[in-house]
Amino acid sequence: MKDVNQQHSSLFLEVCCQNEEPRLPLHSSIAFFLLSYCDCDYFKVHLVSNKPNTSEILKSQLPECVDVRDIRPEDLPRLVRGCRLPAVLDETGGLCRAGLAVVLRHIINKTIKADPSRNDVLALLGFKKTCLKACAEVSKWTRLCEIGIPSAVEDHLRNPPIDPRPPPISILTLEQRLAEPVKVHNDDKIRRQKLQEQRRNNKNDDNLLDRKHTKSDPQSSTSPDGIELRAALAKLSVAAGSSVTTRECSEIRKVKTNDLPELEHVFAEGLYFTLTDVVLLPCIHQYLTSLRGPASSTLHHLPYLLRWYSRVHEVPGLLQAAKACGIMLVTTEALLSCPAGPPPPPPSVEGNPLNQLEQEEETTTQIPFVGGPRPTMTKLKESGIVAAFAPHPHPEWTLPWDSLPDAINPTEGKMSNIRTVRKKQQLNNLVAMVTQLAKPGHTIVDFCSGTGHVGIVLAHALPHCQVLLIENKEESLMRAQSRSTELGLENIGFIQANLDYFTGPFHVGVALHACGVATDMVMEHCIQASAAFVISPCCYGFIPNATKFTFPRSKRFQETLIHKEHMILCRFADQTAPQLPPERRLIGKQCMGLVDLDRSWAAESHGYRVQVMTMEPDTCSPKNNMLIGKPHAQDGAH
Repeated sequence: MKDVNQQHSSLFLEVCCQNEEPRLPLHSSIAFFLLSYCDCDYFKVHLVSNKPNTSEILKSQLPECVDVRDIRPEDLPRLVRGCRLPAVLDETGGLCRAGLAVVLRHIINKTIKADPSRNDVLALLGFKKTCLKACAEVSKWTRLCEIGIPSAVEDHLRNPPIDPRPPPISILTLEQRLAEPVKVHNDDKIRRQKLQEQRRNNKNDDNLLDRKHTKSDPQSSTSPDGIELRAALAKLSVAAGSSVTTRECSEIRKVKTNDLPELEHVFAEGLYFTLTDVVLLPCIHQYLTSLRGPASSTLHHLPYLLRWYSRVHEVPGLLQAAKACGIMLVTTEALLSCPAGPPPPPPSVEGNPLNQLEQEEETTTQIPFVGGPRPTMTKLKESGIVAAFAPHPHPEWTLPWDSLPDAINPTEGKMSNIRTVRKKQQLNNLVAMVTQLAKPGHTIVDFCSGTGHVGIVLAHALPHCQVLLIENKEESLMRAQSRSTELGLENIGFIQANLDYFTGPFHVGVALHACGVATDMVMEHCIQASAAFVISPCCYGFIPNATKFTFPRSKRFQETLIHKEHMILCRFADQTAPQLPPERRLIGKQCMGLVDLDRSWAAESHGYRVQVMTMEPDTCSPKNNMLIGKPHAQDGAH
């Protein structure tokens, strides 16, 4: 599956057209800005466009540190063609990283590997090195920064307002987050130093109000003298003569933590400049500078965002990096000095983005229910809906484990012997079904592939098929690639990306224990590609967390159950652990069957024939359901 023999990784960035002229969409501008800030020349950068001489036309927006060339969409390597841009193809041509956050984190890691002294670049990943690491499907913050704000600004730029109007909901969400107090590692020390400074300032000026318990006015906090900003700049090794580590006096040390002043946001994640700020700056810069004339009165709704934009100017090297990409940062005074019309009406409470985000966050924990699932199951039964499991067509089928290479056996890490046996049994079930669906020349996609247990077995067992492993966690995918290399597999490729960033064609989709809504996302991908699927669901209790889908999924279930009743089924579907009483496990199995029956009927409405069945033996996993789906058009193909 290798398309090219490279010496350097290749970075592929999209170019779009506006009035027949090529321009960089925001996600491409963000990537160039990071390359410029890191002074990274590791990548060969390809601008993907049908227009000739694109790189020459956009030369003023391209930093000199990068090697840029043009490429037509039809000439993209195969792995890259199957992904949304931006994307990076590694030196082997066998591993593609796709999606904005994944690509940006990879640029940072490559910069640090080439020059370990770049602590300023390492700091972009945050205190725990997890900045924007969580995928957008599970992190509201990642979804806001990686997708919500860039998309809203792109829409705004395509249709700029000619009259005052409230900012987009995602911009307001960021504004309100910037207004919140922040918690950072070791913040108690900084808060005590802030209190000491406040008391000293109050003592020197009797007219100053004691602001210990009051919220700061963002317009009065733009001065670089605040302790938060000095702490942030000290982290970047530029706060000469303004140390924030001075020991506080004994009187300050005695103050209770709850009585200490709160810390204000300096940058998007809190005190310190991170990758999130890199993503936001090109977006917010274009949004703010687009508000001209009467529309500039919209800025009155964004005092904290303006303060953030001003403080970003203080980051060492940032102005130069932005200028190299054609991003000419301006002062907030220049923005606010534009002639403005009357301020737009304030956003309605009903659309309050902060409340919306808080409500979403609350759904990340399971809601306590009163009572059990029996009333809901009875209601379904009265409507003629009961869990039904198709017979397993190959209950005795097994892979020849004793003769397979060691790298194929699922013995990763500290897996116990019992767990290894059960994992082999699970793989037997999925591989048996996939081998019945796949034909020579087919592409099989192992979604949420982890370290490659399913995909590697399939690539070995079906050498005439192409197998793609898609996984968001880099560490897991690198281990899978290492195992593949050890086996010498030539029919396998690897994609580090969220599920939404994979758009390529395929024939069979497979997923072992796809957690929560991941099962529904895999089914959706398969339906869009008219591909068969073999999916083992997991973590039913996480299904209600989804924002991408509504539940129940099928029309018949929607006509019978309300959303809360479906959530009850999901919660009790997770109660199938072997240590539970047999009757409770049986109810859990029935709830699993009902949730998956709803999913199967939703797929059947798209022209699929779907069966819900149980793995053999059923003791191989508490989550032992399988969904086997095939388009009706393929019924006579095997």
